[in-house]
Amino acid sequence: MTFDKNPFPAGDADRHALWEMLVRRDIDAFLGQDWSMVEDDFVAESFFGMHAHFLSDADAWRLQFPTLAVYRDEWLRQAKETAATEFAEPLREALFRVTNMRDIDVDGDRAVLHKKFNGSVAKADGSVDRLKWQTLYFCTKVGGRWKIAGFVGYLPHPLGS
Repeated sequence: MTFDKNPFPAGDADRHALWEMLVRRDIDAFLGQDWSMVEDDFVAESFFGMHAHFLSDADAWRLQFPTLAVYRDEWLRQAKETAATEFAEPLREALFRVTNMRDIDVDGDRAVLHKKFNGSVAKADGSVDRLKWQTLYFCTKVGGRWKIAGFVGYLPHPLGS
């Protein structure tokens, strides 16, 4: 199964772990509608997320997820909606195919990750879901483990388009 191969070797421990957290574990948890798989991946007490609404104008971006609980509820809503959709191809493989997270800047115990979605997933009714956005994740090491401190998500991809 090469479609879900981590592009970072185990010797690049930080990037390898970050990719596992924000690509593999995120996809598997989302498809399983299982928040418990990812809940410990966040700095819960200070987490927040910005929603860019797929707009290049930063003035339009909003603090839509002021707490982890608000983000969790939206994540679960989207996971449930996705689970109720019939796809014409294996969804897990398709999500790995359209996801790219190769730009990861690590400096000590901080990291910025550029996660991009660019592609289409065929639906059973003959239509397609077009995934074309990106998210900037801000991560920090807590107790020797990478965690998500916040993000700016639902940015257009490429930015400026």
